[in-house]
Amino acid sequence: MNTATLQRRPLVKKILAGADDNLLVIAGLGSPNWDITEAGDRPLNMPLWGAMAAPVPMGLGLAIAQPTRRVLVITGDGDMLMSLGSLATVAAQQPDNLAICVLDNEKFGETGNQATATSPRNNGPDQLGKRRRPQRHRQGLRHCRFRPGARRERGGATRDRPAQDEGPIFRVVKVMVEKLEFVMPPQDGAHLKDRFRQALLGRP
Repeated sequence: MNTATLQRRPLVKKILAGADDNLLVIAGLGSPNWDITEAGDRPLNMPLWGAMAAPVPMGLGLAIAQPTRRVLVITGDGDMLMSLGSLATVAAQQPDNLAICVLDNEKFGETGNQATATSPRNNGPDQLGKRRRPQRHRQGLRHCRFRPGARRERGGATRDRPAQDEGPIFRVVKVMVEKLEFVMPPQDGAHLKDRFRQALLGRP
């Protein structure tokens, strides 16, 4: 049972407060899309539609291609569980301008709120660091060479802003299971791509 008391949208709004042209934001499909849009749609936000497991690889590519920019990936636990191998690639590249924030409500929200592997209901591998095996979680992050202090947050405000720390940063934040109003970003993928590219690189 999810006992988290932290609400996702106020948290995302706080993380993105004061976002400027130096911050590139990639959001995973579903709730993270609505979260970043509710915080304020902007051309340098790239909400992904139907691209499960893509946020971290895309964020890594941007961080390498744009070393003077900050790149923040905001995604969910289901998405992250589908692309855990991408963390090893981040470890190999060590981009100091990349931060990854996983909003973990222990559910696959897009397919009916089935429990993910981070839920106490499941006894599977503890890939994102559950309370059952905190030491193994810390060791796994060290092996991936994320910065010291990578941690989960269960309640209250986060103690720092991952988008501003030297990376690579990985945070798993336990959030409540909530039924929230959809706050839709544009739904045309080509438009979103062109908007993001033009805001980043200028018009050809």
